[in-house]
Amino acid sequence: MKPDIADAIEEYIHFLRVERQLSENTLQSYERDIKDYTQNIFETQQLETFDQVERFHILQHLQTLKNKGISARTISRHISSIRSFHQFLLREKRCNNDPTVHIDMPKIEQKLPKVLSIEEIDRLIATPNISKPQGVRDRAMLELLYATGMRVSECISLNLEDIHLTMGFVRVFGKGGKERIIPLGSSAIEACTNYLNTARFQLENPKLRTEALFINQRGKRLTRQGCWKLMKGYAQKAGIEKELTPHILRHSFATHLIENGADLRAVQEMLGHADIATTQIYTHISKTRLSEVYKQFHPRA
Repeated sequence: MKPDIADAIEEYIHFLRVERQLSENTLQSYERDIKDYTQNIFETQQLETFDQVERFHILQHLQTLKNKGISARTISRHISSIRSFHQFLLREKRCNNDPTVHIDMPKIEQKLPKVLSIEEIDRLIATPNISKPQGVRDRAMLELLYATGMRVSECISLNLEDIHLTMGFVRVFGKGGKERIIPLGSSAIEACTNYLNTARFQLENPKLRTEALFINQRGKRLTRQGCWKLMKGYAQKAGIEKELTPHILRHSFATHLIENGADLRAVQEMLGHADIATTQIYTHISKTRLSEVYKQFHPRA
């Protein structure tokens, strides 16, 4: 990659990190998208400068992604990344035009998120072996994820000072560093208290002090991949056959709240959604499940 192209990408990612305050996971996605894009237009399509890029060249790149079997949702994210990148280049006077102006987003089929039933949640949370410190930690983590609906990345980012068990709440820093306060139920408080009083110090590494709430066997902060691997393992042991996603406890939290009459605005605030339209998808899940129950149990359905 040419030095000036690499510099432009580096400056763009720095802009997203500082000005837009995007999470590291989102930044990595944007960076991958832009590197794929620039490699295509400058190496495959053999353009020399950003000013030479036209709508046709971007469509060629998107067609390449489509030919690889990339989903419409991911292609839509690529378009967002490319559009934002060209707007940045124009603003920074690195090019004189924005070729993304007339590029449309692909139509995306709205899929309802997968959720677990309350019985499946109970089985999942009961699976960790709490005779071992790792099991005590894992039960506390599962209880906390379901009790709050926080993202896995938010959960493993928690520090000891963020959880207030006596007061019954946890402080979470979401996308863009936005802070929100989420109440805790008695089950989560009990599991986290047990973890902090008995198991965490057994996992600590005396040579490596950390403020992380959840730590691994080496005393380091538990990673997102580590947490997700544990969740999948416990789901398998619990006999849960549904396709699992990292957000499944988050989706289940929101769906169960709405099914039991929770206010949509309150759920939006607890999930940290900027737009209530994002939260409204859980009302659709609730209606779908209601329809399934009706069909299953009504004698004339």
